Amino acid sequence: MATGFRILPRTGRADPALVERFRTLPVANVSDVMSRMTAGGARLRPMQAPGAVLAGHALTVKSRPGDNLMVHKAIALAQPGDVIVVDAGGDLTNAIIGELMLAQMVKRGLAGIVINGAIRDSAAIRAQDFPVFAAGVTHRGPYKDGPGEINVPVAIDGMVIAPGDLVLGDDDGLLCVPLDQAEAIHAAASAKHAAEEKQMANIAAGTHDASWVDATLRRLGCEGLD
Repeated sequence: MATGFRILPRTGRADPALVERFRTLPVANVSDVMSRMTAGGARLRPMQAPGAVLAGHALTVKSRPGDNLMVHKAIALAQPGDVIVVDAGGDLTNAIIGELMLAQMVKRGLAGIVINGAIRDSAAIRAQDFPVFAAGVTHRGPYKDGPGEINVPVAIDGMVIAPGDLVLGDDDGLLCVPLDQAEAIHAAASAKHAAEEKQMANIAAGTHDASWVDATLRRLGCEGLD
């Protein structure tokens, strides 16, 4: 099987119940407990209607920039709840998907698509809540010649996504949670979210304690404190 033009089996997939539990957490909370070291990059933005949440299992595609042959095949292989993650090299010259491919993914019950590349038919994509994260928009359509690979590790702006990893996204951006760390990360993110909700309640009640600010400034040697 030649590297650069191959389809591999996917060996891992998270428990769907765990995926649903992640869906209730802000991506920012998950990012915080992952030491803020993992991100899909600020270029990848949500293209769908505001408020839509992405959570699902990664089905990865590495494609030649501007070519979507293997993306079509990935849609045919995908299971309900999958997120197709496409590394198209970040090139914005040609769109990788548009409205027609979006309709296929919705019909098959996919959870969303992530493209390190461009889309087209952006008005139609913005009008619905199927999660689509991409780096840009162009009217120029794709080629369909390959090469490409399915179910290989890909990297987007330094974030490595392996087949079967959890892929999360909301209005703040995109994040990958490694499958073998998902339970521990979920527990930590849930605790972080609960702490922030308590802090919001304290702010509303006027009992928020911000003494840490002055304490930090003193530790850093700031002058002019009261």
